[in-house]
Amino acid sequence: MDLDLDRRSIAAVSAGGALGALARLAVSTVLSGSPWATWLVNVTGCFLIGVLYTRTEHRMLRLLLGTGVLGGYTTFSTATVQVETAGLPYLAATLLGCLLAAWAGAATAGSLRTARAGCR
Repeated sequence: MDLDLDRRSIAAVSAGGALGALARLAVSTVLSGSPWATWLVNVTGCFLIGVLYTRTEHRMLRLLLGTGVLGGYTTFSTATVQVETAGLPYLAATLLGCLLAAWAGAATAGSLRTARAGCR
């Protein structure tokens, strides 16, 4: 496995992760720390991951936005802890919601790419 960890890559992931974590904090603060705030963050993050990885193959953008921003924004460790208080329906909603959101993001991005190619 090639772990090409140059300084630019580390900086991109670090800066992106800080921005993503701040965005997650903002959503959690606005929604008063509810488990559903975590659900919303994870579902929207998965949708954006689906869009990103369908739309670009550029390594640095994937590191900055995917691994960094969206990696810092989403939080499955918190969702796992919140299952204790919110129960199994929350777990099911998280897993299903995130899988469907990633699929919808990829499908949306793919449709946009196809539509754009047809306009040329």
